[in-house]
Amino acid sequence: MVLNILLLIVLLICLITDLKNRKIYNNVIFPSLLLTFILHFIFDGWSGLGFSLLGFIVGFSILLIPYFLGGMGAGDVKLLALIGAIKGMQFVLITSVYMALLGGVIALFVLFFRKGAFQRIKSIFYTMSCFRSGVKLPLFLDKEGLKATYPYGVAITGGALLSLFYKGWIL
Repeated sequence: MVLNILLLIVLLICLITDLKNRKIYNNVIFPSLLLTFILHFIFDGWSGLGFSLLGFIVGFSILLIPYFLGGMGAGDVKLLALIGAIKGMQFVLITSVYMALLGGVIALFVLFFRKGAFQRIKSIFYTMSCFRSGVKLPLFLDKEGLKATYPYGVAITGGALLSLFYKGWIL
């Protein structure tokens, strides 16, 4: 129960700061991580600490490659690692599936509802119809539409909340 409350508080703070400043702060992540390790050790001893460390490593590993490729911020990686430390490996794996689905939906909204969306949609359909006819044309998309970014902490938070509520792990 205490860990669920900690998770909800961290998610709320990180969601607000990511939306407002496009940052997930170490001042939130690191003290929460230390508190998580201490609480797991107090509640379950060494096995609880091992459970938390395994979740941390798995959560950290999931977003490490996208971070190295430049598609993810370091705060997003640390937030998912913290979620894994709080709730464990199974939870962070389920969260990552929901996170990826939500992230894809959000990315589509960003792609299609920013400036020049009609031109992007028209270009996609034109290229698809040419491809169907056997004519291969490059996809004529403006570079600005493809470089649009959004705070991925929204998808991470949504994935964690869906995992909490769907599996009944909220209480």
